[in-house]
Amino acid sequence: MGVRLSYPFFSQEFLIQNHADIVFGLVIFILIGLMFEATAKTAILFIQPQYNVTTLSSEGEVTLYHYGWKDCATILFYFFIAIILHAVVQEYLLDKVNRRLHLSKSKNTKFNESGQLCVFHLVSSVWSFYILITEGYLLHPSTLWENYPHVHLRFQVKFFYLTQLAYWLHALPELYFQKVRKEEISRQLQYICLYLLHISAAYLLNLSRVGLVLLFLQYVSELGFHIARLLYFTDENHQKMFDLWAVSFVFTRMSTLTLMFLAVGFGLARSEYQGLDLEMGNFNTVLIRMTVLLLVCLTQSWLLWKFIRFQLRRWREFRHEQAVRKKSAAKQPLRPLKRDSREFKHLLCWLSYFTSENGASPRTKKLKSP
Repeated sequence: MGVRLSYPFFSQEFLIQNHADIVFGLVIFILIGLMFEATAKTAILFIQPQYNVTTLSSEGEVTLYHYGWKDCATILFYFFIAIILHAVVQEYLLDKVNRRLHLSKSKNTKFNESGQLCVFHLVSSVWSFYILITEGYLLHPSTLWENYPHVHLRFQVKFFYLTQLAYWLHALPELYFQKVRKEEISRQLQYICLYLLHISAAYLLNLSRVGLVLLFLQYVSELGFHIARLLYFTDENHQKMFDLWAVSFVFTRMSTLTLMFLAVGFGLARSEYQGLDLEMGNFNTVLIRMTVLLLVCLTQSWLLWKFIRFQLRRWREFRHEQAVRKKSAAKQPLRPLKRDSREFKHLLCWLSYFTSENGASPRTKKLKSP
């Protein structure tokens, strides 16, 4: 018989509780490389976006960026950073709130999910809105498809896309670190893969401008949903936020479809540069445009279908509860009125006085014996 050795520091709880420390050590190891001249170039490869090009413009010298395989190293570095930030938010914010609320296990998992995504959607929506304002995409919507392909990106645009990919990639191992229930894994994997697919497609097909607007709309809508769910967990009477989120959800779906047909279906179809050119980064072909539109339409239709089913189920449950309350109210017997015993006797005496003849008492009088 063999002897099985078990060490507490190799247990699953230790790995889950200390994964942030391990990742933090890896990040520190990369940062130390900056102190040494021999590994400085390698460390910069992980920290700073690559493929920069300096061009002359009316503003002077401007540094622009394009994508390449070295972006994988940068995404890997910020993948570790996202895990660390995830652990910090969980330990110093969400865990403290969970101890006060005393939620069940299922609600605790959803509360942690909404808390993490609420912080991420808030930061990403503010960041993307700032980029849209500074780049002028909101004031001039035609710039979303004019001068395609948009190969060269500014630093803030490329860095935004790299951090977005890093965050959604880090969400995959977090399913293990956070001990997510098996029933919730499939649902979370669906939206994680959808985010990775759409962000990667916008980045690689040089549709970064349209992708920025769509991400901003999506993150604002999702921010409202997770705020509503957090308020619901703190107090179940707070349900008005879900109604506001429902309106913003439908508006986001309609705006996404309209923008995609306007930019990809009509804008790129009238562009001067048609055809497939990998060196120039041009993917403006009929097949690719139809594929992108089909992907977006299927995703938005699927989201709307899930939303309609959820609202119908919620309406049926509400109607069922109302029917049960009406039946219980109809079967409940009437409660007798409570009267004071003295007042009741006094009332009987007055009634007997007025109903008797000449004010005499209705009781028979005792005759005196002769």
